[in-house]
Amino acid sequence: MEQNVNDIIVGLDIGTTKIACFIGRRNENGKIAILGYGKAPSKGVERGVIKNIKSTSESIVKAVEEASEKAGVTVREVYVGIAGQHIKSTQSMGSIIIPQDHKIILQEDVDRLIEDQRNIALGPGEEIIHIFPQNYVVDGEELSSDVEPVGVAGKQLKSNFHIVTGNTMNLLNIHDSVERAGLITKGVVLEPIASALAVLDDADKDAGVALVDIGGGTTDIAIFHEGIIRHTSVLPLAGNAITFDIKEGCKILKNQAETLKTRFGSCLPQNVSENDIISIPGIRNQPAREISMRTLATIIKARTETILEQVDFEIKQSGLDKHLIAGIVLTGGGAQLRHIKELTEFITGIDTRIGLPDEHLEKDSDADLSNTMYATGIGLVLYGLEREERLRNKEHDDIEPDEKPADTTEKTQTQINDMPPVFDSMPPMPDEQAFSRYTEVEREEPIAPVESTKKKEPKSKERRRRGFGSGFTNAIESYFSRVFNDGTIKNEGEE
Repeated sequence: MEQNVNDIIVGLDIGTTKIACFIGRRNENGKIAILGYGKAPSKGVERGVIKNIKSTSESIVKAVEEASEKAGVTVREVYVGIAGQHIKSTQSMGSIIIPQDHKIILQEDVDRLIEDQRNIALGPGEEIIHIFPQNYVVDGEELSSDVEPVGVAGKQLKSNFHIVTGNTMNLLNIHDSVERAGLITKGVVLEPIASALAVLDDADKDAGVALVDIGGGTTDIAIFHEGIIRHTSVLPLAGNAITFDIKEGCKILKNQAETLKTRFGSCLPQNVSENDIISIPGIRNQPAREISMRTLATIIKARTETILEQVDFEIKQSGLDKHLIAGIVLTGGGAQLRHIKELTEFITGIDTRIGLPDEHLEKDSDADLSNTMYATGIGLVLYGLEREERLRNKEHDDIEPDEKPADTTEKTQTQINDMPPVFDSMPPMPDEQAFSRYTEVEREEPIAPVESTKKKEPKSKERRRRGFGSGFTNAIESYFSRVFNDGTIKNEGEE
């Protein structure tokens, strides 16, 4: 029997080495319960970018079927992670004028300011993925990070934005691969954003932290300060580059190189004994190949240093390297390398820890989930849950009584359609005030009998012509011109 699918979120991590699917929901204690998960070797993906839609969709189906069977849930919609060298970020600034009828800034004003950023000029073939407000300025005064603009009195609202963009074709490939697998893409999420949700807490983000997710094809960076994401970057070097170097340096097969890396690899050769030897079976009748563990560690260290030096460069480029009180948090499959924490601290000079995706999981979760390689997938579930909760709260706020004036469009149209002919409803002896009342009626206002219409001051002829139209206004003026000329109504042809 299937479980109740209400409030269930599915995260799909399309990585370079694996595709993983996670099905989860929030329990009564506010923690995340992973109902089922599955993974399959990734085919058709290179450095985080989908190259072969058919192969990728087949891998997606395998991962989703495994997770669906464990959870007892039929999967229809998924939140998908995105990475790749095509990911870029830019800074932008926007401002809006608050409508005069607003005494204070409303959420709709903030939403309008954010949505306006979708109109900024982008490079050819680029599309916006995320828009992150950095700060808010009301009437020239910057608000502190813990003060929301909603509820503040002001007439002008400004903000600086961190905008993440991606290649349109690569985004389409994600949608096509998911659709080919029989699923619907409910949202596309930058992978370091998802990983940060899984391994960081609010204290980390407020103090200042750099999340470094070392995957198979890319190394993703997200830097937070004062609770706000300030910088994002995707580097095209990661675990697969280390595996390739081992394969070439030791003259062995790729799968053998991957096994050596994950089981025996280290980032610090000086911590490995010279006498430790690994024997690799030969191909067919060839003799076994012996590899020194120190040699293996030397190869791993050289490539890992290159990756971490680029990470250090990105952190310094952000200008936030002096504000990372919570240091660097390493996650992703590459964070499982022995001594990578120590090497990171040596290269960057910043305190470092390994981030496990169990920060928000319920206590009796499967022990296998506490693995750095699952950070993105679990983070996608968290992202989806938080997004759905925000949407539900917004819908609830939108239907609050007295929140907005009732829509009178249908009522107004009914009044217009049911109104008797204009001349039949005219009083027999109209006066100048009646003339003013009729000619200033506007299209959006309901038509009411003359005796119940509120009196208004006469308006200019130009304004009157913006009512029901020049034809209607001319008819009125013609009618009254005959009345005011001699006080009587003459029929056609009468002298």
